[in-house]
Amino acid sequence: MASDTAFRVVARRCLAALAANHEATCSGDPESLHQMRIELTRLRTALLFFSPMVADAQLTRIREELRWLNGHLGAVRDLDVAIERLRTVDKQRQRTAPSYLSLNEKRANSQRLLARALRSARYRRLVKSISGWIDNGPWAIKTGTQAVNERASSITMYSANKLTRWREKLLKKGRKLLKMSPKKRHQLRLLNKKLSYSIEFFGELLPDADFSRQQAALKYLRKAQRSLGQLNDDANSRSLAAALKRDSIEVPLQFLTQKREKHLIRTAATAYQKLAKLEPLQTQE
Repeated sequence: MASDTAFRVVARRCLAALAANHEATCSGDPESLHQMRIELTRLRTALLFFSPMVADAQLTRIREELRWLNGHLGAVRDLDVAIERLRTVDKQRQRTAPSYLSLNEKRANSQRLLARALRSARYRRLVKSISGWIDNGPWAIKTGTQAVNERASSITMYSANKLTRWREKLLKKGRKLLKMSPKKRHQLRLLNKKLSYSIEFFGELLPDADFSRQQAALKYLRKAQRSLGQLNDDANSRSLAAALKRDSIEVPLQFLTQKREKHLIRTAATAYQKLAKLEPLQTQE
């Protein structure tokens, strides 16, 4: 499969999944919102993975609009995570507790803003412009030997090179995990997620023999992702609790103990050590 065809297949799947979860997300369903955010992240990852092939005059604006959408989805998702944590604190009194009511009020306000954004002309223009750009954007008709070769190059060859470079970058950063600040861990988590999604993209695109060699890598990436995700949720909940405290609202959220935090960091670090021992895909000239 040519690289431009592979990009279109991946991007269109992401757009279809966004559409499938759109109405339920507008109605306030937390799981649909979560899935919509995942697919948005996958689409943004595809744009990054296939650059510079898809780089053109429209790409910067598209990325800015996707960032705008992600901000709305992320605001509600962070509140959903915090509310779920709060439910584990006091299952008997939670629904009448001031902290629970405050979080739900914030969630309702953020949900209204999200629904307004998803039903706006801006969102419709974004989806329409991306759909047209995927098929007939300037990137698809650029002339010149390099542009033509990039579009026609085998996805097997392109993905092997790209995945290898991204894995090396992740492992280099992952070696510093034990000393990272929460902000740096979050950046590492995003890189981990991008590599995981990129490998998943090609489950149905690459020959079985090539993809099977990535399955072991995906196992360790997912293990690291779970640990880094829990650490990130904890950091977000702390920030939210601090913001509510400034409004004189105490939120008894459960946070990771220092022992648990160290365990999660070590788990992710161990996953990266095992990932580093795997043989990557052989790049091709």
